[in-house]
Amino acid sequence: MNAMTALFSVTISLCFLTASYSAESTGSPSKKQQELKFEKRIMKTVKLNYLLYLPKDYNNSKKKFPLILFLHGAGERGDDLSKVKIHGIPKIVEQKDDFPFIAVSPQCPADSWWPAEIDALNALLDDIIKKYRVDKNRIYLTGLSMGGYGTWSLAIAHPEKFAAIVPICGGGDPDKVSAIKDIPVWVFHGAKDSLVKLEQSEKMVNALKQIGGNVKFTVYPDADHDSWTATYDNPELYEWLLQQSKSKK
Repeated sequence: MNAMTALFSVTISLCFLTASYSAESTGSPSKKQQELKFEKRIMKTVKLNYLLYLPKDYNNSKKKFPLILFLHGAGERGDDLSKVKIHGIPKIVEQKDDFPFIAVSPQCPADSWWPAEIDALNALLDDIIKKYRVDKNRIYLTGLSMGGYGTWSLAIAHPEKFAAIVPICGGGDPDKVSAIKDIPVWVFHGAKDSLVKLEQSEKMVNALKQIGGNVKFTVYPDADHDSWTATYDNPELYEWLLQQSKSKK
């Protein structure tokens, strides 16, 4: 088997500008506060450990491959990458030798959560695209629980990256879904979820439907928080993903 599971760390520097809203001071003595301007270029270093899986025929071909970026739940945070293999895509690729996607599974730092790591995730994805033969038209994003929240957040922040997203038992800001109106979305949630209420997904799905978004919604009537095992074990999910391509839009 030529399938490969690997781990790397990435540290990438990002430059951006910070500025406050301002206008020139009028110099009027009647004003108690001056309106001034501040601008400075700063550096931001981001770092994530992650698991990398390459399809078994990756090294024997020159073709480009679809990619899945997987975001784990809150219980798998920290610096032990073996935790990331407990659920979802990293668990699947440990069991299968014919998974057709490049799979990237980062680990969230212990003191953070995925919506706060958008810059790091985007930089990591850019690094993977640069280093490996990724089909840029078929990059997919999925995550469970905290990773479901991260899926919504990252897709909304960088909709240009993804051909489809699969948020599982997560939630987000329904006021921002216009950014992903044209991205195919398949949402999953357990009706009896006691940790992340079903309403969290319903709000996002309803907001997308109201603006004509391309969204599917699967609710497991008897499932509690674990709505991901049945989802990731379903071959129809991967068949659906492979049908989604930015080149078709």
